[in-house]
Amino acid sequence: MTVRQRGVDWLAVLGGASFVLVALSVAMIFVYAPADATQGDVQRLFYLHLPAAWLAYLSFFIIFVSSIAYLLRGRPLWDRLARSAAELGFIFTTLVLLTGSIWGRPIWGTWWTWDARLTTTLILWFIYLGYFLLRSYVSDPERGARYAAVLGIVGFVDIPIIHMSVRWWRTLHPQPIVVRSEGPAMPTEMLVTMLVTLVAFCVLYVFLLWVKYRIETARDEVLALRAAVEG
Repeated sequence: MTVRQRGVDWLAVLGGASFVLVALSVAMIFVYAPADATQGDVQRLFYLHLPAAWLAYLSFFIIFVSSIAYLLRGRPLWDRLARSAAELGFIFTTLVLLTGSIWGRPIWGTWWTWDARLTTTLILWFIYLGYFLLRSYVSDPERGARYAAVLGIVGFVDIPIIHMSVRWWRTLHPQPIVVRSEGPAMPTEMLVTMLVTLVAFCVLYVFLLWVKYRIETARDEVLALRAAVEG
């Protein structure tokens, strides 16, 4: 029985909700939130940069958990979930690097610098890229899935390094301004806008992950049918 047959197409509902929330967050970014007193309007990239970074982390956490489950259980659904999260994670990590470079140009005076957080985020981008290359260069899909699962588990170590890099090393990135023991160091309007944008991106992420998982499921079914016909 499908979701639609039960009376509610939850995927469509989720897609509609993500559209409304993203539209609301865009309006809040440009209308409700004030310009930063020091950085000006370029600071508005923060509302895109931070959610993209969070979703890049979340994607690799999903890969990490799914990879462990796949190696232990061997069920294809875990590999599909890992593949789906990897593609989204690669997109959001790319978005983090792009928005960071655009934001950094007027503030730091350069498009790129070998800052600790930038460098470790670039390493994460290459880990995602290696994840795809490993799958494409291994002819046996099951063996490729196992190799990718190992990379997904080992590569996850970069996530806490990225997160803690501003505390462990001297970097151009500021210390955390949202999650702090003494409370967020930002005006209420900015904080509310950031939270709404984060929720909007999370809902959009769940929608995209669901769609991607269904595509991967259909892909596996087609490959299984082709193998059965050829065999």
